[in-house]
Amino acid sequence: MGFGVIRAEGKSRVELLEMGALRMEKVPDHALKLKQIFDCCVGLIERHAPDSFAVEAPFFGKNVQSMLKLGRAQGVALAAALSHEIPVAEYAPRRIKQSVTGVGSASKQQVAAMVQRTLKIADADMPRGFDATDGVAVALCHYYEQGRPQFSASKGGWAAFISENPQRVG
Repeated sequence: MGFGVIRAEGKSRVELLEMGALRMEKVPDHALKLKQIFDCCVGLIERHAPDSFAVEAPFFGKNVQSMLKLGRAQGVALAAALSHEIPVAEYAPRRIKQSVTGVGSASKQQVAAMVQRTLKIADADMPRGFDATDGVAVALCHYYEQGRPQFSASKGGWAAFISENPQRVG
């Protein structure tokens, strides 16, 4: 399970507070894995006191058992946020990729590269796998969705959006 915590100040300043991945390959019991997810989420909430909490929505797959386990894991993460009265949001994988890279079918490498570029993460600080950067991508998607500009001639259109969101233009 990857996770990312960002701090947003205004419309254009975003900084990475924490990212990582919870590894549970050596935990044999599914219930204990769920407890670790809950404890990890509660720890992040207690350290950073977020205003909101976002997760990647379940996607449909062929393996029913995998889908059931994923749904339980996401439910436990959402329960951790809700137990602290933090509003939650879910985003489809395609929406996250679209929001972060501009392309809904972007690869994990492309998502990681945009996360790195957007948050100015040094090469040495980038995680090896993609779970952590996927978690940060969910946080960025949520941030972008909260301030989603309305494009119209009366509000300045694309020129205004570009000047107000230089971090999203590359």
